[in-house]
Amino acid sequence: MQPIQFLDLKSQYNSIKPEVNDAIQSVLESCKFIMGGEVKEFEREIAAYCGAKHAISCASGTDALLLSLLACGIKEKDTVITTPFTFIATTEAISKIGAKIVFVDIDESTFNIDPEKIREYLEKSGKSVKAILPVHLYGQPADMDPIMDLAKKYNLRVIEDCAQAIGATYRGAGAQERRNARVGSIGDAGCFSFFPSKNLGCYGDGGMLVTNDDEIAKKAGMLRVHGCRKKYYHEIDGYNSRLDTIQAAILRVKLKRLDRWNSGRRRKMLYYNELFQKSLKLETYGLKLPLEAPCTSHVAYAYTIRVKRRDELQAYLKEQGIPSMIYYPVPLHLQDVYKNLGYKKGDFPVSEKLSGEVLSLPIYPELTGEEQECIVNTITNFYLPVNVGTIR
Repeated sequence: MQPIQFLDLKSQYNSIKPEVNDAIQSVLESCKFIMGGEVKEFEREIAAYCGAKHAISCASGTDALLLSLLACGIKEKDTVITTPFTFIATTEAISKIGAKIVFVDIDESTFNIDPEKIREYLEKSGKSVKAILPVHLYGQPADMDPIMDLAKKYNLRVIEDCAQAIGATYRGAGAQERRNARVGSIGDAGCFSFFPSKNLGCYGDGGMLVTNDDEIAKKAGMLRVHGCRKKYYHEIDGYNSRLDTIQAAILRVKLKRLDRWNSGRRRKMLYYNELFQKSLKLETYGLKLPLEAPCTSHVAYAYTIRVKRRDELQAYLKEQGIPSMIYYPVPLHLQDVYKNLGYKKGDFPVSEKLSGEVLSLPIYPELTGEEQECIVNTITNFYLPVNVGTIR
């Protein structure tokens, strides 16, 4: 068996190589490298895919968050509620515009922001809050019904961080438009990253925001090109944040396969669950499998288990040639960059607990069943080193 990869982008590329190469060649021959026709077509396709009225491409997922916050009217000293258990891009966008970051803890079963904690904060000290920024972590949507209800009650904007969850759906029991909605189309704006490792990744960097609000779309479209609608006529201070035409052409090829790839990831997630349930008495050895909430459709960006002796297990897996990742080892409220916010250890116990337990295993459509069996057997042997047979 070949060495197991944490993510095998080469196999994915080989499966679409002729079409991708043709798409790149077409852009090279057109010489329209910035904001070419492929960009407009990709925006149209993403909007349709997400069930949104508008899609505005930009240079990265981080920029998508920044542009969305600004387009939603979030200003310096406004407060934005978000999760401490996420990648720092989520909060960088808030701090870059001078807004105040307020963290609330997460739901232990889903890793996503806990709506009840949002409600508690708003009831106690929510006067300065202007927005909620939920993150659909690891490929599973946050519980959006109560979040949207709170936003309506307190007149707040909702910006969804969908960087890890493109294609995931939320089946809410509330408003009709949330009963089978793709992430990004639920809040005021939804933000996507096309970093190469994402379920829909380009061959560089790129991002996108989607919205059903005409004014948000208009302002975001201006912000990404130096604050103008007509070239050289600047109405607001903006940025240089555009998706390259080559990247748009690549992403158009890949978008046609996204649902199939997401289904493949989901099958790998379910097979992992089946293997672990066969091999270990999970609770006895402190291993907890990822939970898919009944109201969501998980796209398995990451397969993240919770384990005892996590760091020892990761070292053992490395010795056996099996890669793994920790998303994320230090919650944001304990990062040095946010010392000025005044948070301390113990403020968000769920996030802190999970940061010491989470371990993400390889997951991608091309991962073989044999490789998954090897990974699970290796973990089983770590916890049960004597007289353990392999599973099939």
